[in-house]
Amino acid sequence: MSLDQREFRNALGRFATGVCVITANPEGEAPIGMTVNSFGAVSLDPPLVLWSIQKDSECFPLFEKATQYGVNILSEDQQALSNQYAKKGQHDLVEGTFRQGSSGVAVLKDVMTSFECDIESRIDGGDHVILLGRVLEMTTHPAERNPLVFYAGKYRELK
Repeated sequence: MSLDQREFRNALGRFATGVCVITANPEGEAPIGMTVNSFGAVSLDPPLVLWSIQKDSECFPLFEKATQYGVNILSEDQQALSNQYAKKGQHDLVEGTFRQGSSGVAVLKDVMTSFECDIESRIDGGDHVILLGRVLEMTTHPAERNPLVFYAGKYRELK
């Protein structure tokens, strides 16, 4: 069976996802952030999560060097933050918008939830690499907010 890549991508876009900024501070580099919607839960015991990065991403070499990453789940009022870290060449974290988590990884302030993770393994996934992470720390924002949702190539609201 042969799949048309554009048609396949559009079909995958019919699955609604949340939006996250993945952060890292690889040794010798400035802390970085990258917007993704490829985040997923894997296991409660041990606590494992994953996300994937395209091998030709400009951030790929930095995440290859990283031993940890942060997952920062965005709320619907943080669309500008999502857009900021989705832009090519704009991945350095802005001073004052992040903190060093207790595990040492950079995490964004005022997000719905952040997970601090050690990278357990990197798994080849075709044109992507899947980064499996063990959650070391978790911070949740106490206020009730709606998540930033992405569906069919656009931001959406929960109703």
